[in-house]
Amino acid sequence: MRQFFVDGVRTPVTMIKAGPCVVTQVRTMDSDGYWGIQLGFGEKRIKNTPKPLRGHLKGATKGKWAPRFISEVKLDSEPDLKVGDEVKISDAFSLGDTVTVTGISKGKGFAGVIKRWGFARGPRTHGQSDRLRSPGSIGQGTTPGRVHKGKKMGGRMGTDRSTVKNLKVVIFDEESGEIGVSGPVPGNNKSYLIVTKTATGKSKVSKDKKDDIKEEEVNEKVEKKGEDKEKD
Repeated sequence: MRQFFVDGVRTPVTMIKAGPCVVTQVRTMDSDGYWGIQLGFGEKRIKNTPKPLRGHLKGATKGKWAPRFISEVKLDSEPDLKVGDEVKISDAFSLGDTVTVTGISKGKGFAGVIKRWGFARGPRTHGQSDRLRSPGSIGQGTTPGRVHKGKKMGGRMGTDRSTVKNLKVVIFDEESGEIGVSGPVPGNNKSYLIVTKTATGKSKVSKDKKDDIKEEEVNEKVEKKGEDKEKD
């Protein structure tokens, strides 16, 4: 979708369902050596959940439903939360924040070296009938007599852990639990993402508001000068 701003700048926006999340476990310094909380998101039926995981999620389930995704967040101090508490998007994000989004990229299937690694194609002359998009030589000769690991070749493309940094929260809907970030994010629609706040947004004051503030400061200074003259 597209988001239009008042100043005329148009920015592509991706909507993300970011909450509410439920606390499934609390990490403590005494038992785990650090402070943290484990959050659950989404829904799936308890009958489709393995029995060991059912016991772990006890206290965080709602009726026949259990959290679908589980992720852990480390904290600097002891959290004021317990198992079963809900964490809303207003507890973690606000309008204008800078976030980092991590997810699994889209699967592209088997791809050649041109699409996967950006190789250039070969010449179309000298009998190159079906070798235009080939990778070329990959061998190393008699020594070492093998192909080195990590050689760029054709293969499965996508479905890798990918991270996009420096995205801005431009839409904030607390009722629906959705946020809109400025730009693309990895993964297909309805895929699982991890959103991490890296910087807090600064409040923006309009130009008219700034002029009003300056005018008030000038009037205040004039009043103070008048009071000083009366004292003299």
